Amino acid sequence: MSAMSGWMELADIQGRPKRVWTQTLSWVLFALGVALYLQVSVARHRENPDDRVMPTGAQLMAGVHSAVMSQPEEDDPLDDGASTWQKITHGMLWKDTVASSKRFGISLLLMVPAILLGLHMAVFPLAESMFLRFFLFFDKIVALSLLPILFIVFGIDQWSKIMLMVIGVGPTLLLDTYNLARAVPREQVVKAFTLRSSNWDVAYRVVLKQILPQVLNSVRLNLKPLALFLFAGEMIASTDGLAYRIALMRRHMGMDIILPYLLWVALLLFVLDGALRILNRRLHPWY
Repeated sequence: MSAMSGWMELADIQGRPKRVWTQTLSWVLFALGVALYLQVSVARHRENPDDRVMPTGAQLMAGVHSAVMSQPEEDDPLDDGASTWQKITHGMLWKDTVASSKRFGISLLLMVPAILLGLHMAVFPLAESMFLRFFLFFDKIVALSLLPILFIVFGIDQWSKIMLMVIGVGPTLLLDTYNLARAVPREQVVKAFTLRSSNWDVAYRVVLKQILPQVLNSVRLNLKPLALFLFAGEMIASTDGLAYRIALMRRHMGMDIILPYLLWVALLLFVLDGALRILNRRLHPWY
């Protein structure tokens, strides 16, 4: 009877499942995915022991160890007496993660001016008249089509990839901020002016403070497109980075390296998304 009531509680719109239920259910699909992969992998290797499409669990663990501890082929080998930490910090995964993280972090910082411009366009009519139509048009340009131009202008080093990410995601964040700021009731702006607020007070202390939680959520939702443009740039022209390594391993059918890299990228984005959610909750508990 208690089990039945527990299931009824889970199916109740107004029910509040116990913490043990929520924690258990949150891992069910992960466990099913791992179990299904291992089952299919074992079946494929039973038919073909040399199968390289779906590595076994042991092969994946060996691939993880190789990615963490092995140096890239293009680097000079370490001394025989190198410590474990030195091997990790000179390994493929560490080097590629640092390279991609730098590009990702710089592009995220460059989103701040785009967000502020969107705010100004919504608050100041002159800025709206000057920039809105241009960005509505520019947002429709497929960013990847600009990649050859970016390579010509910025070369094939860091800035061509960073600018691809900024061009691909920046206009969307800008217009989203503009729409959020425009949705702030006009009565609040008028009320702020009656309380002797300046133009900057209205823009930053009234409008921006209200929309900032939604802007952070918009940034969270654009993490994956940002990573997509990063991968596109690194796969086409790069000498390091997570996507570069995946493209390199693809030529050798190195799925034992590719799959851990894919899961590592997903984990990094998941952690960053969680950090932004926690930051949003701490800064805006009222939202």
